[in-house]
Amino acid sequence: MDTYRTVLKEASDQFIEKKSRFIGWCKPVTTEVEALEYIKGIKTKHWDASHNVYAYVLREGNIMRYSDDGEPQGTAGVPVLDVIQKSGLTDVVVVVTRYFGGILLGGGGLVRAYSHSASIGIAAAEPVTMQECAIMSLRCDYSRYPKAESLILENDGVMDDTVFDDAVTLHFHIVPGNLPKLRQSVADLTGGKGAFEEIGSDYFGMK
Repeated sequence: MDTYRTVLKEASDQFIEKKSRFIGWCKPVTTEVEALEYIKGIKTKHWDASHNVYAYVLREGNIMRYSDDGEPQGTAGVPVLDVIQKSGLTDVVVVVTRYFGGILLGGGGLVRAYSHSASIGIAAAEPVTMQECAIMSLRCDYSRYPKAESLILENDGVMDDTVFDDAVTLHFHIVPGNLPKLRQSVADLTGGKGAFEEIGSDYFGMK
């Protein structure tokens, strides 16, 4: 898998429906342990809530889990999971906290409220496409440094760090498919003296 969709950060949003307060929480996670710890933390923080419904989807083991946490079956956890899946997200956990306001919403009302809570929580957490990138370094002399950095950016590389000593080492990540063109451009610039090193690979949020 070269790309996948998740969220950028932990976040929340809330709204009121017929005096019931719904809070949609969302966080990126990579393991079931992380997801369960987050759910436990929300439940501890909001121990006095009427319900803490949750759902999560993980790449690891293709795991999908949900809980209605006492709401009528199919009106809470499933709608939250459905929003995650329709958003195309993975490695994400969503918890919806409800403080009951005294007015029953009915089955359809609950589905709509939990779906909306999940949607606004996810939106607040900023969905992002994660792209597998090569983690690279390029060492060159000072005279060629400005142009070398420009070439990296022109090829959609993202700068991570720059180290200045007897020469300049530029640390960056880049989509693997853009590497051949960058290598050739740098070779032309440096007369073949620019030293590339591929350090590894990881997933990064890419625009």
